[in-house]
Amino acid sequence: MLLPTSLILVCLLPTPRDLEIARLLGWYRIPFKSAPKVVAVDYLGFYLNSSFGEQGAGAIRGGGQGHELTTRLELLRDEPDQPRAHEEYYRIQIGGLEKLPHPLEAEKWRRITFLSTTGEYLLKAKTLNDLVVNSEERQFLWRSLRERAVSGQQYHANLPELDVDTQVLIDLSGIKEISSEYDSHTSLNNNY
Repeated sequence: MLLPTSLILVCLLPTPRDLEIARLLGWYRIPFKSAPKVVAVDYLGFYLNSSFGEQGAGAIRGGGQGHELTTRLELLRDEPDQPRAHEEYYRIQIGGLEKLPHPLEAEKWRRITFLSTTGEYLLKAKTLNDLVVNSEERQFLWRSLRERAVSGQQYHANLPELDVDTQVLIDLSGIKEISSEYDSHTSLNNNY
């Protein structure tokens, strides 16, 4: 559920194909080298540009459900010859899409690729300019984004401790021989 405090990354959907990928496959891609500093947000808001014709002034939102770093080729396997095929991209899982109750109009032509905002601003906005967070509230937005970035970089795994036999590890990793230097080093370490 969209809350006033929800963190939202507004992104440009450049082509109808990108909308279909988001709608049918449930993900959106962002080039790593031009990505905003924080992509771990509660929702993505999508702005549809003029390539959508009449739909161009609309906005759609999808829930941010995690992200991973991969290559463009892994995401779009039907474009192996694309010049950026081997560049890194974020793949952001978004789940289902939902149209906003009213379209957001662009008062002036501006190239907006990414814009961070909050749920409160998205719910009240009539134009894209209305998504820009005011100076006094900007501190709250940046603090929230920084906290999200820090918590998003922490890796948590609740894995059970396993006592795996050394020979099993050797077999699984494909090691053919164990050098005698390794054996003597291991036996010295086992004495402590």
